[in-house]
Amino acid sequence: MTSTPVRVMIVDDDALVRLGLTDLLDSDPRIEVVAQAADGLHAIEQATAHRVDVALVDVRMPCMDGITATARLRALPHPPKVITLTTFDLDEYVYNALAAGADGFLLKDTDPAEILRAVHLVVAGSAMLHPAAARRLIDRYHSTARPGAGAAADRLDALTPRERDVLALLAQGATNADIATRLGMRESTVKAHVSRILTTLEVTNRVQAALAARDAGLVT
Repeated sequence: MTSTPVRVMIVDDDALVRLGLTDLLDSDPRIEVVAQAADGLHAIEQATAHRVDVALVDVRMPCMDGITATARLRALPHPPKVITLTTFDLDEYVYNALAAGADGFLLKDTDPAEILRAVHLVVAGSAMLHPAAARRLIDRYHSTARPGAGAAADRLDALTPRERDVLALLAQGATNADIATRLGMRESTVKAHVSRILTTLEVTNRVQAALAARDAGLVT
């Protein structure tokens, strides 16, 4: 029995980029491209009309930019996971995209195999934080947003020691399976811990939890 393919929407104002991503994603039998949009506004309409698991969203687009679109997509009744697409000259937008609810981001020159891997990672509940470029960008732009450090530390105080252990590994980009192996736990137990961590920290995804952990000084 085969599993249901991951339903993906591509959001980019460049038709050639949409075509290239569609060809790439269609090469994976576990992925199905169900919608495309040339701007953020159209993306909201498409996500409402189609059940979308993962949206690949460009940052700079007409009508509605990718950061605004990400926040709107994540606010839908059945929100898709969002991977933001960017280029090196748009680095300043990355933190804002993650803060808006993106589960990660990819540079547009990312290796095709990594793009496919990213789709499967985020739909499984992980974040695309592990590439070195992503780590550097998050560290660089989040380091300027320290006013929330006190509030982040207060929320972390409500976590159990085990939850703090899980959060520390999560903030380093570890998947649930990685955390389970490192801490000698069942993966289902890790998922339960992650769910409570998100609720306690008042965040919507793993990326925001990781940023909160860094704000509070749990990881460096």
